[in-house]
Amino acid sequence: RRKRPREPMKGMMIHQDGSTHEWVPDTSWDLIVTMDDADNEIYSAFFVEEEGTWSSLQGVRDVIESHGLFCSFYSDRGSHYWHTPSAGGKVNKAKPTQFGRAMQQLGIDMIPSYSPEARGRSERMFGTLQGRIPKELALAGITDMQHANQFLRDTFLPAFNRRFMKQPDSDDSAFVPFAGSASMLDDILCLRVERTVKKDNTISYKGQCLQIPKQAYRYSFAKCKVMLHEYADGSMAIFHGPRRLVRFTTKSNKEGKLEAA
Repeated sequence: RRKRPREPMKGMMIHQDGSTHEWVPDTSWDLIVTMDDADNEIYSAFFVEEEGTWSSLQGVRDVIESHGLFCSFYSDRGSHYWHTPSAGGKVNKAKPTQFGRAMQQLGIDMIPSYSPEARGRSERMFGTLQGRIPKELALAGITDMQHANQFLRDTFLPAFNRRFMKQPDSDDSAFVPFAGSASMLDDILCLRVERTVKKDNTISYKGQCLQIPKQAYRYSFAKCKVMLHEYADGSMAIFHGPRRLVRFTTKSNKEGKLEAA
Protein backbone atom coordinates (compact mmCIF):
# COMPACT_ATOMS: atom_id res chain seq x y z
CA ARG A 1 0.00 0.00 0.00
CA ARG A 2 1.11 3.56 -0.69
CA LYS A 3 -0.22 6.77 0.76
CA ARG A 4 -2.64 8.32 -1.73
CA PRO A 5 -1.93 11.96 -2.54
CA ARG A 6 -4.71 14.45 -2.01
CA GLU A 7 -6.79 15.55 -4.97
CA PRO A 8 -5.29 18.78 -6.33
CA MET A 9 -8.53 20.79 -6.53
CA LYS A 10 -11.46 21.37 -4.21
CA GLY A 11 -14.59 19.58 -5.36
CA MET A 12 -12.80 16.66 -7.03
CA MET A 13 -13.50 14.22 -4.19
CA ILE A 14 -15.77 14.53 -1.18
CA HIS A 15 -15.48 12.22 1.85
CA GLN A 16 -18.43 11.37 4.07
CA ASP A 17 -18.44 9.27 7.22
CA GLY A 18 -20.23 8.93 10.54
CA SER A 19 -18.92 8.50 14.08
CA THR A 20 -20.84 7.21 17.08
CA HIS A 21 -19.49 8.78 20.25
CA GLU A 22 -20.52 10.18 23.63
CA TRP A 23 -20.50 13.79 22.49
CA VAL A 24 -22.33 14.99 25.61
CA PRO A 25 -22.29 13.25 29.01
CA ASP A 26 -24.13 9.90 29.08
CA THR A 27 -25.49 10.36 25.55
CA SER A 28 -24.21 8.91 22.28
CA TRP A 29 -25.10 10.46 18.93
CA ASP A 30 -23.86 9.89 15.39
CA LEU A 31 -21.85 12.77 13.91
CA ILE A 32 -22.10 12.96 10.10
CA VAL A 33 -19.15 14.75 8.49
CA THR A 34 -18.81 15.67 4.82
CA MET A 35 -15.39 17.06 3.89
CA ASP A 36 -13.15 17.84 0.92
CA ASP A 37 -10.21 15.59 0.10
CA ALA A 38 -8.10 18.43 -1.29
CA ASP A 39 -7.86 20.61 1.81
CA ASN A 40 -9.76 18.89 4.68
CA GLU A 41 -12.44 21.59 4.74
CA ILE A 42 -15.56 20.31 6.50
CA TYR A 43 -18.57 21.49 4.53
CA SER A 44 -21.19 19.82 6.70
CA ALA A 45 -21.25 18.34 10.19
CA PHE A 46 -24.30 17.57 12.30
CA PHE A 47 -25.56 15.13 14.90
CA VAL A 48 -28.33 12.57 14.33
CA GLU A 49 -29.69 9.73 16.41
CA GLU A 50 -28.58 7.17 13.81
CA GLU A 51 -26.65 7.42 10.56
CA GLY A 52 -28.59 6.42 7.46
CA THR A 53 -29.87 7.44 4.04
CA TRP A 54 -31.46 10.72 5.13
CA SER A 55 -28.40 11.95 7.01
CA SER A 56 -26.15 11.07 4.06
CA LEU A 57 -28.43 12.91 1.62
CA GLN A 58 -28.48 15.93 3.93
CA GLY A 59 -24.69 16.09 3.98
CA VAL A 60 -24.61 16.06 0.18
CA ARG A 61 -27.33 18.72 0.02
CA ASP A 62 -25.30 20.98 2.33
CA VAL A 63 -22.32 20.76 -0.04
CA ILE A 64 -24.35 21.34 -3.21
CA GLU A 65 -26.21 24.32 -1.76
CA SER A 66 -23.05 25.99 -0.46
CA HIS A 67 -20.52 25.09 -3.19
CA GLY A 68 -22.17 23.22 -6.08
CA LEU A 69 -21.87 19.78 -7.65
CA PHE A 70 -18.67 17.81 -7.06
CA CYS A 71 -16.96 15.08 -9.07
CA SER A 72 -16.77 12.03 -6.79
CA PHE A 73 -17.99 10.76 -3.44
CA TYR A 74 -15.88 8.51 -1.21
CA SER A 75 -17.38 6.48 1.64
CA ASP A 76 -17.34 3.19 3.48
CA ARG A 77 -19.59 0.33 2.35
CA GLY A 78 -22.49 1.12 4.69
CA SER A 79 -25.78 -0.39 3.56
CA HIS A 80 -27.29 3.02 2.86
CA TYR A 81 -24.45 3.73 0.41
CA TRP A 82 -24.02 0.34 -1.26
CA HIS A 83 -25.55 -3.09 -1.79
CA THR A 84 -22.85 -5.63 -0.89
CA PRO A 85 -23.91 -9.21 -1.81
CA SER A 86 -21.27 -10.89 0.37
CA ALA A 87 -20.19 -9.58 3.75
CA GLY A 88 -16.81 -7.92 3.36
CA GLY A 89 -16.92 -8.40 -0.42
CA LYS A 90 -17.22 -6.18 -3.45
CA VAL A 91 -20.10 -3.75 -3.74
CA ASN A 92 -22.72 -4.22 -6.47
CA LYS A 93 -22.52 -1.03 -8.52
CA ALA A 94 -25.24 -2.30 -10.86
CA LYS A 95 -27.80 -2.26 -8.02
CA PRO A 96 -27.71 1.22 -6.48
CA THR A 97 -29.29 2.10 -3.16
CA GLN A 98 -31.57 5.12 -2.86
CA PHE A 99 -28.47 7.17 -2.13
CA GLY A 100 -26.61 5.67 -5.07
CA ARG A 101 -29.50 6.40 -7.43
CA ALA A 102 -29.46 10.07 -6.32
CA MET A 103 -25.71 10.30 -6.99
CA GLN A 104 -26.20 8.79 -10.45
CA GLN A 105 -28.83 11.41 -11.25
CA LEU A 106 -26.43 14.16 -10.19
CA GLY A 107 -23.59 12.67 -12.23
CA ILE A 108 -21.43 12.10 -9.13
CA ASP A 109 -19.12 9.08 -9.20
CA MET A 110 -19.25 6.95 -6.04
CA ILE A 111 -16.07 5.28 -4.78
CA PRO A 112 -16.23 2.55 -2.08
CA SER A 113 -13.60 2.14 0.61
CA TYR A 114 -12.48 -1.40 1.45
CA SER A 115 -10.51 -0.74 4.64
CA PRO A 116 -10.28 1.74 7.54
CA GLU A 117 -6.73 2.50 6.41
CA ALA A 118 -8.05 3.69 3.05
CA ARG A 119 -10.21 6.20 4.92
CA GLY A 120 -7.26 7.44 6.93
CA ARG A 121 -8.06 11.12 6.47
CA SER A 122 -11.61 10.67 7.72
CA GLU A 123 -10.45 8.48 10.60
CA ARG A 124 -7.85 11.04 11.71
CA MET A 125 -10.40 13.84 11.40
CA PHE A 126 -12.84 12.02 13.69
CA GLY A 127 -10.07 11.45 16.20
CA THR A 128 -9.52 15.20 16.32
CA LEU A 129 -13.24 15.97 16.49
CA GLN A 130 -13.85 13.46 19.28
CA GLY A 131 -11.17 15.18 21.32
CA ARG A 132 -12.42 18.72 20.74
CA ILE A 133 -16.20 18.79 20.29
CA PRO A 134 -17.20 17.31 23.70
CA LYS A 135 -15.02 19.89 25.45
CA GLU A 136 -16.42 22.75 23.38
CA LEU A 137 -20.02 21.65 23.99
CA ALA A 138 -19.34 21.34 27.72
CA LEU A 139 -17.82 24.83 27.86
CA ALA A 140 -20.89 26.19 26.07
CA GLY A 141 -23.21 24.32 28.45
CA ILE A 142 -24.92 22.47 25.59
CA THR A 143 -26.48 19.05 26.19
CA ASP A 144 -29.31 18.78 23.62
CA MET A 145 -28.96 17.91 19.94
CA GLN A 146 -30.72 20.96 18.50
CA HIS A 147 -28.44 23.47 20.19
CA ALA A 148 -25.40 21.24 19.57
CA ASN A 149 -26.06 21.31 15.82
CA GLN A 150 -26.54 25.05 15.85
CA PHE A 151 -23.25 25.43 17.75
CA LEU A 152 -21.43 23.22 15.23
CA ARG A 153 -22.77 25.18 12.27
CA ASP A 154 -22.40 28.73 13.57
CA THR A 155 -19.42 28.59 15.95
CA PHE A 156 -17.34 25.43 15.88
CA LEU A 157 -16.92 24.67 12.16
CA PRO A 158 -15.81 28.15 11.01
CA ALA A 159 -13.06 28.24 13.66
CA PHE A 160 -12.11 24.59 13.13
CA ASN A 161 -11.76 24.99 9.36
CA ARG A 162 -9.61 28.08 9.73
CA ARG A 163 -7.19 26.15 11.91
CA PHE A 164 -7.07 22.73 10.25
CA MET A 165 -7.65 23.32 6.53
CA LYS A 166 -4.72 22.49 4.24
CA GLN A 167 -3.66 24.49 1.22
CA PRO A 168 -4.71 22.59 -1.94
CA ASP A 169 -2.24 22.19 -4.78
CA SER A 170 -4.40 24.29 -7.10
CA ASP A 171 -6.43 27.43 -6.49
CA ASP A 172 -8.89 26.30 -9.16
CA SER A 173 -12.14 24.55 -8.20
CA ALA A 174 -13.83 21.48 -9.65
CA PHE A 175 -17.22 22.49 -8.25
CA VAL A 176 -19.96 23.17 -10.81
CA PRO A 177 -23.10 25.17 -9.94
CA PHE A 178 -26.28 23.11 -9.73
CA ALA A 179 -28.35 24.40 -12.65
CA GLY A 180 -31.74 23.26 -11.34
CA SER A 181 -34.17 24.70 -8.84
CA ALA A 182 -34.52 23.83 -5.16
CA SER A 183 -37.57 21.68 -5.96
CA MET A 184 -35.56 19.76 -8.58
CA LEU A 185 -32.92 19.01 -5.96
CA ASP A 186 -35.70 17.88 -3.60
CA ASP A 187 -36.88 15.38 -6.21
CA ILE A 188 -33.38 13.95 -6.55
CA LEU A 189 -32.36 13.84 -2.88
CA CYS A 190 -35.41 11.86 -1.80
CA LEU A 191 -36.63 8.27 -1.58
CA ARG A 192 -38.28 6.87 -4.70
CA VAL A 193 -40.54 3.84 -4.83
CA GLU A 194 -42.46 2.50 -7.83
CA ARG A 195 -46.07 1.49 -7.31
CA THR A 196 -48.91 0.14 -9.48
CA VAL A 197 -52.15 2.13 -9.16
CA LYS A 198 -55.13 0.16 -7.88
CA LYS A 199 -58.59 0.17 -9.50
CA ASP A 200 -59.78 2.85 -7.06
CA ASN A 201 -56.98 5.21 -8.15
CA THR A 202 -54.94 4.70 -4.97
CA ILE A 203 -51.52 3.34 -4.03
CA SER A 204 -50.28 1.94 -0.73
CA TYR A 205 -47.08 3.05 1.00
CA LYS A 206 -45.92 2.37 4.55
CA GLY A 207 -49.40 1.37 5.66
CA GLN A 208 -51.09 4.43 4.18
CA CYS A 209 -53.58 4.58 1.33
CA LEU A 210 -52.78 7.54 -0.92
CA GLN A 211 -55.52 8.77 -3.25
CA ILE A 212 -54.73 10.19 -6.68
CA PRO A 213 -57.24 13.01 -7.21
CA LYS A 214 -59.33 13.49 -10.33
CA GLN A 215 -57.26 14.72 -13.28
CA ALA A 216 -58.65 16.95 -16.02
CA TYR A 217 -56.93 15.02 -18.79
CA ARG A 218 -57.35 11.43 -17.56
CA TYR A 219 -60.17 9.61 -15.80
CA SER A 220 -58.16 6.84 -14.14
CA PHE A 221 -54.60 5.66 -13.63
CA ALA A 222 -55.61 2.10 -12.71
CA LYS A 223 -52.81 -0.41 -13.44
CA CYS A 224 -50.37 2.38 -14.35
CA LYS A 225 -46.85 2.46 -12.94
CA VAL A 226 -46.26 5.60 -10.89
CA MET A 227 -43.34 6.81 -8.80
CA LEU A 228 -43.78 7.89 -5.20
CA HIS A 229 -41.28 10.43 -3.83
CA GLU A 230 -40.81 10.67 -0.06
CA TYR A 231 -39.09 13.86 1.11
CA ALA A 232 -36.99 14.59 4.16
CA ASP A 233 -39.81 16.56 5.87
CA GLY A 234 -42.19 13.58 5.65
CA SER A 235 -44.23 14.90 2.74
CA MET A 236 -44.75 12.79 -0.38
CA ALA A 237 -45.67 13.18 -4.04
CA ILE A 238 -46.88 10.84 -6.78
CA PHE A 239 -45.48 11.19 -10.32
CA HIS A 240 -46.66 9.71 -13.60
CA GLY A 241 -43.60 10.06 -15.77
CA PRO A 242 -42.34 13.64 -15.25
CA ARG A 243 -45.78 14.94 -14.24
CA ARG A 244 -46.60 15.35 -10.56
CA LEU A 245 -50.16 14.18 -9.94
CA VAL A 246 -50.46 15.10 -6.26
CA ARG A 247 -48.38 16.14 -3.27
CA PHE A 248 -49.18 15.13 0.31
CA THR A 249 -48.15 17.06 3.38
CA THR A 250 -48.50 16.67 7.16
CA LYS A 251 -48.08 20.37 7.93
CA SER A 252 -51.77 21.25 7.79
CA ASN A 253 -53.07 18.80 10.38
CA LYS A 254 -52.31 17.92 13.99
CA GLU A 255 -52.70 14.14 13.64
CA GLY A 256 -49.68 13.81 11.35
CA LYS A 257 -51.80 12.20 8.63
CA LEU A 258 -50.91 12.92 5.03
CA GLU A 259 -53.29 15.25 3.21
CA ALA A 260 -53.30 16.35 -0.42
CA ALA A 261 -51.67 19.76 -0.69
